[in-house]
Amino acid sequence: MGGLKDRYIRFDWAIKRLLRQKANFDVLEGFLTVFIGEEVKIVEILESEGNQQTPDDKFNRVDIKARNSKGEIILVEVQNTSELYYLERILYGVAKAITEHIHLGDTYKEVKKVYSISILYFDIGKGADYLYVGQNKFIGVHTNDQLVITAKEKGAFVQKSPAEIFPEYILVRVNEFDKVAVTPLEEWVAYLKSGVIKENTTAPGLQEARKKLQYYSMTDAERYAYDEHLNAVMIQNDVLGNAREEGLAEGRAEGLTQGRAEGLTQGRAEGLTQGRAEGLTQGRAEGRAEAKKDIVKSMLSNGLSVEQAAKYSGLTVEEVESIK
Repeated sequence: MGGLKDRYIRFDWAIKRLLRQKANFDVLEGFLTVFIGEEVKIVEILESEGNQQTPDDKFNRVDIKARNSKGEIILVEVQNTSELYYLERILYGVAKAITEHIHLGDTYKEVKKVYSISILYFDIGKGADYLYVGQNKFIGVHTNDQLVITAKEKGAFVQKSPAEIFPEYILVRVNEFDKVAVTPLEEWVAYLKSGVIKENTTAPGLQEARKKLQYYSMTDAERYAYDEHLNAVMIQNDVLGNAREEGLAEGRAEGLTQGRAEGLTQGRAEGLTQGRAEGLTQGRAEGRAEAKKDIVKSMLSNGLSVEQAAKYSGLTVEEVESIK
C-alpha cells in the first residue's frame, strides 16, 4: 500500500494544472532553482498559448511562462513526442516572449533575459549527456578570449557578460538519464523520468512535491483525467514508434529492391563491356593466326622448304606441316 500512496503525478500534468497555483510555487521554484543554478522566486505566472487547456492538449506541448523577482522570463516546456523543427520553435517562442514584454517607446534596457527549459521525452539528436545548456558568447577570432560588455546600471558602469543578457536554453534529455540520483539535479531528473522521489530528499522543491503531487490526493474526476492523459501519451508514442519501424522496414525493402535492380543493370552493362573486349581480343588473335597461315602457304608455294617457312614465320616445323 505504501507504493500506491507514494505514487506521484507526472511533471507534465502538474506543470499544466497544479504548479501555476500560487500555493504550489514552492515546487516550481525548487525545480527552477536547481536547473538554472541560482535561487528563483516566482512573482507571477504569465499567460501564453501553451497555457491554454484544450481537448487535444495531450498532443500539444505543455508549457508554463513565469516571471521571477528579477523581471526575467522563464519558459518551461515538456515535449512528449518528437518534433521535426523543435529548436526552431523554441527559438521562436523565446523571441516572442522578448517582444511581448517590451512596450513601444521603451528603451532596449527594458529587454529582459529569457530562460527556456525543455524537458524532452524523445530523442532530439546525438549526444552523450542528458543535460545541455546553450548560451551566447562572443569569442575573439584571433585571441580566443570572451568579450565582456560595459553597461550602465544605477548611474555606474558595470561589466556584464553577453550570457547575462542573451537567452539561455536548457535541454533535458530525460530518457538518457541512467545514473543513481545523488545531487539535487539528478534527483529532479530521476523524478522526471520515473516519478520517483526519495523519502529523505533535500533537493529544492522535491520535498514539497512529495506532499502536493500525490496521485491519491486528486479527486476521482482528476485521477480519471490524469489516467486518460497517460493513456493518450502512451498511444501516441506507440503510433509514432510503429510508424518509425514501418518506415524503416519499408526503406530497407525499397533499398534492397533498388539495389538488386541497380546491381542487375550494372552487371549487364559490365558483362556487355567485358564480352565486347574479350570478343575483340579473340577476334584479333584469330585474325592474326589466319594471316600467318596465308603467309606460310605463300612461302611454300614459292618453293621455300618447310624448315625455311618455319624460320621466317616463327612457327614450328610441325605447325607448318599442318598448314600444307
